[in-house]
Amino acid sequence: MSRIDELVETLIIGDRKPEDLYHRVFVVSAFGGITNLLLEHKKTGTPGVFALFSNDDNDHSWLDALTKVSDAMSEAHNAVLTEAADQSAADDFVRERIEGARSVLFDLRRLCSYGHFRLSSHMQIVRELLSGLGEAHSAFVTSLMLQRAGVNARFVDLSGWRDETECSLQERIAGGFADVDLAREMPIVTGYAQCREGLMKEYDRGYSEVTFSSIAAYTQAREAIIHKEFHLSSADPNLVGESSVQKLGHTNYDVADQLSNMGMEAIHPNAAKTLRQASVALRVTNAFDPGDPGTLIDDEAGEAAGVEIITGLDVFALELFEQDMVGVKGYDATALEALTRHNVRIVSKTSNANTITHYVEATLKSVRRVIAELEKAYPSADISARSLALVSAIGRDLSGTRAFSRGLCALEEAGIGVVAAHQTPRNVDIQFAVDRSDADKAIKALHEVLIEEPSKPVLNVAA
Repeated sequence: MSRIDELVETLIIGDRKPEDLYHRVFVVSAFGGITNLLLEHKKTGTPGVFALFSNDDNDHSWLDALTKVSDAMSEAHNAVLTEAADQSAADDFVRERIEGARSVLFDLRRLCSYGHFRLSSHMQIVRELLSGLGEAHSAFVTSLMLQRAGVNARFVDLSGWRDETECSLQERIAGGFADVDLAREMPIVTGYAQCREGLMKEYDRGYSEVTFSSIAAYTQAREAIIHKEFHLSSADPNLVGESSVQKLGHTNYDVADQLSNMGMEAIHPNAAKTLRQASVALRVTNAFDPGDPGTLIDDEAGEAAGVEIITGLDVFALELFEQDMVGVKGYDATALEALTRHNVRIVSKTSNANTITHYVEATLKSVRRVIAELEKAYPSADISARSLALVSAIGRDLSGTRAFSRGLCALEEAGIGVVAAHQTPRNVDIQFAVDRSDADKAIKALHEVLIEEPSKPVLNVAA
């Protein structure tokens, strides 16, 4: 979105004739970095307005953070809007939303100073309110740009700002599109939609794809297209080299689900489910390469067995060892309850007679809390956590490819120690657990052997 000025000239308008501009709906996310400032940094955990507000000890640091959001929004839209009138309109929009949010948060904290009200019971609503500010801003700015370019763009705000009605997601979308004429208007829609279900409660920051898929289903779209900054490729081109990666071109929802599990989300699984049930085709394209058809994702099986993509994710291996576990039920359930309670996401899991290992994506602080809880439940158990990376080879059908053994040999040849390796009978993914410092090297080694040169001989390793 920070390069929306480029996209207006290419992806959205391009060389299309005026009559070909419409019958399209654009669902937008916030400008780069804005949601991090509003909530918390997605990767580093640096607190934003929400995190500071929820932990406020009367120092009101969230007020400064909200001002920082306002400045960042203004900087973002002034970088892409060229007309003074549009810049002024965007400034007014930001001022109205930010000051409105500031007043709401002040009033809420004042209300919760009375003993009958608890701030904690309102924090999910606060998170939703703040998140919607980013998408509303970017959608409004995009509609201004398009109107200036002669497009009959319409800002469709699903964020529920100053809306006292309570409705479902479908009702919110129906209300937003009630009088939209797709034949002569181009809706620019907020990726966040306020609704009774509470999108962030279920999907947190994956909500925009749920909104997007629901709109595609509601409008009975011919095709749903996710525009990213890059093609859906066989690996990170910055890691293995642009000349080495291969565009997927065609894959299926099974692969998309595995990518989501590994933190490389093509589309949220629930959003994909909505599209499948509505018989809407999904396509992932490079927004800055509008002439390329991108990658089609459907329910078709692969034409030939093979690895399609290599990706990795930093995890903690949370290991519970108990000599008396053999034949005793309950250990696994207790561990799962603790992980759920502390909102720790499980990426993978293995177990044997006396050990259960969960590979989790979480902060070290959360993992330590889980360990403390499990140590109380099982005082004689040996519970530990180790920083690792899971490197995964994924494909629609890996049967007969010897990808597991070839991958092990490739990692051995590259001098990478494998802590653990897993493959399920479904034959859609293989996971290799390695030291975090070896993750990038492992991805390159596996990509070279399994994708670039799948017939390349590798070192034979005795079992």
